[in-house]
Amino acid sequence: MPEILIAPSILNSDYAFLGHTIRRLEDGGADILHFDIMDGHFVPDISIGIPTIKSLRKFSKLFFDVHLMISRPLFYAEKCIAAGADRLTFHVEAEDDPREVIDEIRRLGCGAGLAVKPETPASAVFPYLDSLEQVLVMTVEPGMGGQSFMPDMLPKIAELRKKAPSLNIQVDGGINAQTALFAREAGANILVAGTAILNSADFGESIKSIRGKM
Repeated sequence: MPEILIAPSILNSDYAFLGHTIRRLEDGGADILHFDIMDGHFVPDISIGIPTIKSLRKFSKLFFDVHLMISRPLFYAEKCIAAGADRLTFHVEAEDDPREVIDEIRRLGCGAGLAVKPETPASAVFPYLDSLEQVLVMTVEPGMGGQSFMPDMLPKIAELRKKAPSLNIQVDGGINAQTALFAREAGANILVAGTAILNSADFGESIKSIRGKM
């Protein structure tokens, strides 16, 4: 299995102090910075957009993992990559043809990932595994931070790990030190955590606990 990587999500950050928060995440040992882009259509909420990625790209050297919770990823892929995304992950349930989106992302020199909602089976991404850098398993319903981890998603993670032993499998939703253990045991290696890190006094200690190293 690939190495364990921690990807703090900035979704629930206090944006007035976002630069300071990112510096603390870097100093605390974060591997990846996770951006949730929402369009108010694919999911109910609207979040940050391309200008935020562009501004922060100048500010941080962390790997930028951009999760597109939007209906039309094909339209926005080039703009996100130009803004500084290192990897674009979009939903297999989106309106655009997944193969077309993957091909466009890769043509633009960026890594591609596919995400699946809780009700979507792992098999939905099987036809595309050979073209992906990662699969993201949502362990909450996409669109809002602070939800509880859904343990019934663990078999889906295990199914994907069995199908693709060397693929990055990311989990997003309700991740903390305890649920991260379950996700790691099931086969996930990239752990997205928002409130468990950002609401803690010591980012570094929280990151270590989610990584499984104290």
